[in-house]
Amino acid sequence: MSRRFAIGAIVGVVAGIVAGVLTAPKSGKETRSDLKKKADELKQKANETTETAKEKAVKTAEDVKAAAEDLKERSEHAAQDAIEGAKRGFRK
Repeated sequence: MSRRFAIGAIVGVVAGIVAGVLTAPKSGKETRSDLKKKADELKQKANETTETAKEKAVKTAEDVKAAAEDLKERSEHAAQDAIEGAKRGFRK
């Protein structure tokens, strides 16, 4: 749902910019220049957003991996403790 919203927001922004530039009282050359400038700005912003998302995804993956490793170790220790406890219980 949030991905659809983001795509819709981007499309809306682009449409608004294009409509604003096209309805401004400027020559064709100025209008094309403005459109190119805005397109370059949007491309840069999209690249920055993509890079930020990648960085967050990598960080999240690292955090999940570390948590899984910790849980694995704790589970192994708990299982070993349970086995040791059961062995002590049988020896009595």
